[in-house]
Amino acid sequence: MPIEAVIFDMEGVLMGSEPYWTRARQSFARDLGKDWTMDDQRAAMGRNTIEWARVMQQRLHLDMPAEQVIQDVIRRVLALYDESFPARPGAIEAVHLAARHFRVALASGSPTAVIDYVMQHSGLDQVFEVIVHGDTIPNGKPAPDIYREALQRLGVEPSGAVGIEDSTNGVRALHNAGMWIIAAPSPGFPLPAEVEALAHHVLQSMADFDLAILTSFDGNPMLS
Repeated sequence: MPIEAVIFDMEGVLMGSEPYWTRARQSFARDLGKDWTMDDQRAAMGRNTIEWARVMQQRLHLDMPAEQVIQDVIRRVLALYDESFPARPGAIEAVHLAARHFRVALASGSPTAVIDYVMQHSGLDQVFEVIVHGDTIPNGKPAPDIYREALQRLGVEPSGAVGIEDSTNGVRALHNAGMWIIAAPSPGFPLPAEVEALAHHVLQSMADFDLAILTSFDGNPMLS
């Protein structure tokens, strides 16, 4: 069946903000006399809020509560957003293009405060029909739960929807949900070959997003 809906991730897809999260976590760790590496960052990417906080607790050997980690890192990220809004080139336009032809939703594991900030500053809160906040979903990506919730709210079957993700956990979440997959890796954060192979289309830039890509998806994504 042709697709009916397009579901976007936010961090890394709409926002080129992975460097912001990296800087925020690095400065958090540095203030504690610790190091946050790129391997640590990849382990946290694509996860929901409580899960990335637990990754930080484990990798930095922290005794502080997860909520304290969350609040501190979010504060640092939003300060960076205030300095410069990091929309990926072509990303906001991609949502508007998709919305003219399909139903559109956001399924983001980012903290609610960050999602709300981005939606308000981009105007996309007036475009997305459904917004699923990762804070409300117990199992984060790569579990398919957040996408299943978005599909349920839209009333669309997995084979009738395409998701756009940048991270390993995100691509695996789409695969586990049985959806069509567009991989749009963040600059500087390439996907492992075995993860990229799960995607039905790969975008090197959100500026390359076009209607022809979306209309090419038809049938059962798990057989394609």
